[in-house]
Amino acid sequence: MRILGISGSLRRGSHNRALLRAAAASLPPGATLEVWDDLAALPAYDEDLDRDPVPEPVAALRRAIADADVVLIATPEYNASLPGALKNALDWASRPWPDNALRGTPVAVIGSSTGLFGAVWAQAEVRKVLKTIGADVLDAELAVGLADEAFGADGRLADPGMQQSLETIVRDLVGACEQPARIAA
Repeated sequence: MRILGISGSLRRGSHNRALLRAAAASLPPGATLEVWDDLAALPAYDEDLDRDPVPEPVAALRRAIADADVVLIATPEYNASLPGALKNALDWASRPWPDNALRGTPVAVIGSSTGLFGAVWAQAEVRKVLKTIGADVLDAELAVGLADEAFGADGRLADPGMQQSLETIVRDLVGACEQPARIAA
């Protein structure tokens, strides 16, 4: 079982990369999580560039998604929405329509932010975009607020309830790969 992790943050020391590492530390047996870290390498979506061959960073993103069984996205929140770099990646991943690599792929969205609300609005926006693309979006949410203090020395979430929620989302995501499509309404 291959899980592709995508952080919506470009920042070194990103809390959302830390959230993906916390997810990786508690994977069920037989599952691996690979973090795709080339968000910054993607050119801005341009239909003129979306022709064979596409730019190599775009091809790499599409291959990474196609090679994964499921996708886990961890997003920060910028200006009450998703980061532009993540939206750009989703725009590239959404092509070619309707046979894009995300179509029918189980995806979960989680997020963290230094504010109180843990990127709740950004997560909702990412789920909306993913549903439009045709991904099988899990109806689950993990909003890690006050992210500067949310992680323990072991890299796991310091709050046991939050860590348990993360583990449940990862388990459900892995389980969704074995079930028929169940796109959240």
